[in-house]
Amino acid sequence: MSRTVNGSAQTPGPVLAAYRYCESITGLEARNFAYGIRLLPAAKRQAMSALYAFSRRVDDIGDGDLAPAVKQERLDETRALLGRVREGAVAYDDTDPVAVALTDAARRFPIPLDGLDELIDGVQMDLRGESYETWDDLAAYCRCVAGAIGRLSLGVFGTVPGVRGAERAPEHADTLGLALQLTNILRDVREDAASGRTYLPANDLAKFGCSEGFGSATPPPGADFAGLIEFEVRRARSLFASGYQLLPLLDRRSGACVAAMAGIYRRLLDRIAADPEAVLRGRVSLPGREKAYVAVRGLAGFDTRRAARRRV
Repeated sequence: MSRTVNGSAQTPGPVLAAYRYCESITGLEARNFAYGIRLLPAAKRQAMSALYAFSRRVDDIGDGDLAPAVKQERLDETRALLGRVREGAVAYDDTDPVAVALTDAARRFPIPLDGLDELIDGVQMDLRGESYETWDDLAAYCRCVAGAIGRLSLGVFGTVPGVRGAERAPEHADTLGLALQLTNILRDVREDAASGRTYLPANDLAKFGCSEGFGSATPPPGADFAGLIEFEVRRARSLFASGYQLLPLLDRRSGACVAAMAGIYRRLLDRIAADPEAVLRGRVSLPGREKAYVAVRGLAGFDTRRAARRRV
């Protein structure tokens, strides 16, 4: 899709326009994600935006108001489009800018596009209304909708040539995705309950007397809601600690990007831990100045150095 003129690679105008479209979607719909990828070189930032835009399309199908049969039809169409992307069968002047950008990104980077099939599988689990009895059950879902995104992103980031432990990078990327998704689940328990969804494991809910769900701004009568949140926060922090082992395997700017995105969610987790019932009252978020601080930490390599020390 890119061509060479006088020894330098040039990207056709329609492809650049497709990337700009994906970047605009990312900036509008995923401020935390967009904040992190700003730290990347242009080519990697564009590729990450293409991955996000395609993933967002899949998520929007699942979260929209269409009838289940229509959602399934749209997901089938999206999976077929992914097949065309995988085969390199999308021309640079195709009318679908997301497909154009993703096809170009897959030609530039070794992106494991099967991860997007996993994402579609995860959204289909939502359509079926699946619930999760145990953490292992929920982890399988999280690996589809978030761990896969970690592995896809790793295809763009790459690892430092010759770095020790590079073979475990996909495992660490997957685990970091689980940490982010569990944080999302905790943050969105009230919003998900309003949509008729409960993601936390049924075993955990029963253990803390929360099986009635989260339909109001206060915990269910007699429930140990704070205990439930504390239990899940410990699990998420353990996942973060393991997933952060990815950072020393990446180059400085890719590591800074991952540290920024993960750091924002880890700080969200800290806020949830400090005031568990806040997630029942509204959406927990970070102010811009705190996100900037996390980005500076990422660029300074603080989290990377700390993770590297733990590897020794």
